Amino acid sequence: MIQDLHRLTAKGISRRSRYLLVNITASFVVKGWAALVILLMVPLTLDCLGTYQNGVWLTISSLLVWIDQMDIGLGNGLRNKLATHLAHNELQEARKVISSTFSMLTCIVFPLLLLLLLLVWETDVYGFLNVTPERIPELRTALACAVTLVCLTLVLKLVGNVYMGLQLPAVSNLLMALGQTLALIGTWLLYTTGHATFLNVVAVNTAAPILAYLPANLYTFRMRYPQLCPSLRLVDLHAALETTELGFRFFWLQVSSVVQFMTANILISKFFSPETVTPYQIAYRYLSLMLVVFTIVCMPFWTATTDAYERGDMTWIRAANRRMSLMTAGIGVALCLMVAVSPWVYAVWIGDSCQIPFGMTVMTALYIYLMILSLRYAYFLNGIGALRLQLYLTSVTIVYIPLAWYASHTTHDVLWLLAVMCLCIVPSLVVNMIQFHKILKGSAKGIWRR
Repeated sequence: MIQDLHRLTAKGISRRSRYLLVNITASFVVKGWAALVILLMVPLTLDCLGTYQNGVWLTISSLLVWIDQMDIGLGNGLRNKLATHLAHNELQEARKVISSTFSMLTCIVFPLLLLLLLLVWETDVYGFLNVTPERIPELRTALACAVTLVCLTLVLKLVGNVYMGLQLPAVSNLLMALGQTLALIGTWLLYTTGHATFLNVVAVNTAAPILAYLPANLYTFRMRYPQLCPSLRLVDLHAALETTELGFRFFWLQVSSVVQFMTANILISKFFSPETVTPYQIAYRYLSLMLVVFTIVCMPFWTATTDAYERGDMTWIRAANRRMSLMTAGIGVALCLMVAVSPWVYAVWIGDSCQIPFGMTVMTALYIYLMILSLRYAYFLNGIGALRLQLYLTSVTIVYIPLAWYASHTTHDVLWLLAVMCLCIVPSLVVNMIQFHKILKGSAKGIWRR
């Protein structure tokens, strides 16, 4: 039974900790596979498209991340609500939340798709992306194809949040890795058959996740967990609104993260050129291997923290915090080593097809480490639903883009744009750290509590 997942053993070692260990181990295998796929994809797409078109595709990928956040946080809301209901053995309520969330998101996605298609065909997308029409004449068609496929994926990928709510994030990671692997295979086939046009590469990369998530939904709700299968008769407006209320908080946090962390490609393309996006993304994908390691370990702690907090198990949370401190220190050392050997890595990885300045590698490493330090506390706070202060800190995003514009136009140096990105992470890092320790010590009051 699913309820057994959350019972403690007589020896005092919880199934929560056992599942945590199993999921971290499995996630290392899956994420290692996914990281290898991403590393192989970089030189492949560069060979398919060249520096200019590849930079445009990377910029479009950043825009697609915005669409991915348009679930208004329902995925994370479902994850937390499902974990809470399962912690209290409320199986029927868990199924009701799943049904309501799928229905709510479906009602959001289709109007969103119509709006996005209107924007693609009726606005100056070439001017917005700083793209020369003659170099990519099929840009509008590629964008229309991409937003359509990503919107369909948006609904299907909720099954990943269900697995995270079940404290099985390794399964969610596996589904993402499968989608990335299918994209790699599809891109390679385009390259070897001579059909690697910009439109085809975009279509293959955005269609691949659907081929992973669609059968996963059928297997999960028809065979593996039929007791959690969504049903229209279980759609409940109250349950949907509860999930939406929690999800909306996550949504604003996601928007803030996207503005601060995921718009770099767009800003670099707009303030400099699409060609400049490629070296930044190569440095980011190389160094973000440490972000992958961090996510593998930390992501299972989110739902496990929800379970522990619901049971009042603060001892487990304190022990988990000590492990996180050791891990982040190790990641800092690893990032320094990666920066030191980066020139040799780039030479082997991409050859001389693109030059990455050493300063860009250093700034990207600093940016990733600051992000990791902030998320290290944010995952725990998300798990217990302490979101209010994080929401207030989203105001930092108001100054991020003006600062990035000022730094870029004053210095004409992309490194200063990266410095602004680093600077804007610091307030969240400091506040998250203070709030977490206050909650851990039981001294959090007022705004620091929730």
